[in-house]
This record gives sequence, structure tokens and C-alpha cells, in this order.
Amino acid sequence: MVNIIDLGRASYKEVWDLQLELVEKRKADKIPDTLVLVEHSHVITIGKHGDEANIKLPVDKLRENGIDYFRVDRGGDVTYHGPGQIVGYTIYKINGHIGGLRKFIYYMEDAIIEVLQDYGIEAHRDPNIIGVWVGNDKIAAIGLALTESVTYHGFALNVNTDLKFFDMIIPCGLRDKGITSMEKLLGKKLDMAEVKSKISDKLSQNWRKHLLS
Repeated sequence: MVNIIDLGRASYKEVWDLQLELVEKRKADKIPDTLVLVEHSHVITIGKHGDEANIKLPVDKLRENGIDYFRVDRGGDVTYHGPGQIVGYTIYKINGHIGGLRKFIYYMEDAIIEVLQDYGIEAHRDPNIIGVWVGNDKIAAIGLALTESVTYHGFALNVNTDLKFFDMIIPCGLRDKGITSMEKLLGKKLDMAEVKSKISDKLSQNWRKHLLS
């Protein structure tokens, strides 16, 4: 059984605090595997090994413009979260070695690709860079961490995201790649609740089938 928590719109800090609470509960088997879905207020985050040179504006300028900034303990470099983007935090207990985490990410990519196919978008994975791509453009970023066999952090899928906010950064530190969204590709806004439902169903099916049975 997977518990789905849909927070609607929430700040990064309040969801980060919730994640830490859920991780401790999952370690102790006080809760089942949990997927937290949210749209964040504007925020830029950078992974533990990320390069701050990939942020084009000083942090104080970001905050002056209503954009939060956090350095966090996930993998990956710098990314943006904001309205119109579905962020999913995965509090799952898996095989604790790194191979288990890689498989977990692989089937996460698969689930996102399958959802995009439902909308007529042909997406793919890159064998060298984690995430989901349409051509040379990233449509979903993935960055996770693992503690005592429990995953946290997760994915961000650009649905109706205002892509101009990515101009403030070099997304994921990749200078030769672009960023896209479902809205940009399809020429219309998508129903966020519908996409959330599809992504949670696909993720649960894939992980249950391949990893968690």
C-alpha cells in the first residue's frame, strides 16, 4: 500500500520539514511508503554537490524577487520549482544499497515517460543524465537521497510551468540542454489534478511490480 498526500500549493520549507518527519516515521515502520505531491511557491534548490556558479543571480536578489533558495542533501545540481510544476517526494523503503536506488530511479523515469505518452508526448531517458527528456530538452528532473534504506526528495515534472524562471539558472548545470513543459509541447494548459492522478498511479504500479512486491 502506498499513501498519497496531496498538499496542493506549499512552500519548500514546510514540505522539507514534513519530509524529515515522514522519513523518520518510515524508518520506524510507523507509516507505509508515501508519495507527497505538491506545487511549490517559487524556489531554487541546489544539491549537496551542486555548483552555485550555475545560479545567475545573487541569492539576495532572488529573495528580493520572491524566490526562496535552499541548499539540500539530494543528488543533482541546481533546479527551479514553482506553480504549474508537479513535485513528488518519495518516502519509500527499498533495498538499501545504491543498486536499489538506481532501479528505483529507473522505474520512476519509466512512469513519467508512460504518463507523457498518454498525452501524446514522446519522451525518453538519457543513459548518462538522470531525468526525462523530449529531444534535447528536459521535462522532468529527478534528484534523490537515501538514508537507512528510505528514499526522500524525488522528481519535478513541468506541466504548466512558467519556463522563464529557469533563465535565472543553468538547470542541472547542463549548458547544452534546454527545458520544456507539457503546456509548451501541447500548446494548452493541462489539468493538474488529472496529471497528478496519472503520475501517482503509474509510479505505484511500477514500483509495486518491480521493486516493492
